[in-house]
Amino acid sequence: MNTDYPNDADGDALRRVVLDGSDMSKPMVIDFTVGLLHKPGAEGFATSARAAGYATRVLPDGHAWDCVCTRAMLATYESVTAAQLELNALADPHDGYCDGWGTWGNVGPRPPREP
Repeated sequence: MNTDYPNDADGDALRRVVLDGSDMSKPMVIDFTVGLLHKPGAEGFATSARAAGYATRVLPDGHAWDCVCTRAMLATYESVTAAQLELNALADPHDGYCDGWGTWGNVGPRPPREP
């Protein structure tokens, strides 16, 4: 398994996942956050993301909206960047963009979700 990641935000995040003790050869749940300006756009995007295999949650974010797109996957640089490109393509018609990702890794239980 390649852990020689590029020097960018995604590579830095993957290095932190490794340092936290996750087994990078096993899948983990990853949350991708997509920012959207309006609730109808967020809901339309969520429908598209679900069709692409993501679990989704639409949440208010101040004067805008976030859609958290969740998928269990191997956390490789290629898979994480490909997912962000896919989500950006799905979000573009709704005036949205992928605004990063996060994971609790695969070391212990995932903390409960906020409502």
